[in-house]
Amino acid sequence: MLEYILLLVPVVFLVGSVYYAYRSVSLGKRTRRAAVARQLASFAIVGTACLITSMAVMAADPAEAAKAAAGAGDLNKGISMIAAALATGISGIGGGIAVGGAAPAAIGATSEDPKAFGKALIFVALGEGVALYGLLVSILIISNAG
Repeated sequence: MLEYILLLVPVVFLVGSVYYAYRSVSLGKRTRRAAVARQLASFAIVGTACLITSMAVMAADPAEAAKAAAGAGDLNKGISMIAAALATGISGIGGGIAVGGAAPAAIGATSEDPKAFGKALIFVALGEGVALYGLLVSILIISNAG
């Protein structure tokens, strides 16, 4: 039961910091940039606290450390899945940002000169290529994990 309570502490802290940042921005006390910086700082603090706590538990209980060493293959697979998710997610966000800027410009260029459609389409496709490369990298990571 204590483990579940300890798992809820970082979640409650992060949700509380998001709520605090939302209230601060909506009431005009802080700028959005300051709120984002505060969110990143709180995420780093919670991540560090969770890492230190897990290391302290492993150092205090040798049986727990032996169980973790036996499941090292599972840990490697889990980390590779996180890496694949990050590769897909971050490249998808980057591709969306690129297409979000290139597509309106392509539409505007095509409306002024219909002959520019092919050139404009290439720039939109370059933005989509970023997301496809991230997907391919994540497929490679998943296929080699195991």
